Amino acid sequence: MTPRRCPCGTGLPYDGCCGRLHDGTATAATAEQLMRSRYSAYAVGDAGYLLRTWHSTTRPRTLDLEPAVRWTGLEVLATSGGTLLAPEGTVEFRAHHRAGGVRGAQHERSRFTREDGQWRYVDGVSLD
Repeated sequence: MTPRRCPCGTGLPYDGCCGRLHDGTATAATAEQLMRSRYSAYAVGDAGYLLRTWHSTTRPRTLDLEPAVRWTGLEVLATSGGTLLAPEGTVEFRAHHRAGGVRGAQHERSRFTREDGQWRYVDGVSLD
């Protein structure tokens, strides 16, 4: 049986890519890796991971994922900062989805910063 591909678009198997971050085996080394893993968490329905990787100053108390939305692809358009040693970074992306048979996309520039040594999602600005 062929391993399931990671939703984040790297082409790697899920278990060797974002699955390692979701299950706590690994942590994101860069802001882009965290953003990709968060996209994958939406795709696989892992609200707990999304909350754990949200910065404490902007994290909602709860997160209800929309079961009718199927995430179908991710394009990373630009990154700034967010490297191994950087304290903050931004990632611009377009996340494609289908809901009720209708295609759509979320185009966003997200901000990330380190909290307790780990990358965390701070907030995002919609660019559409």
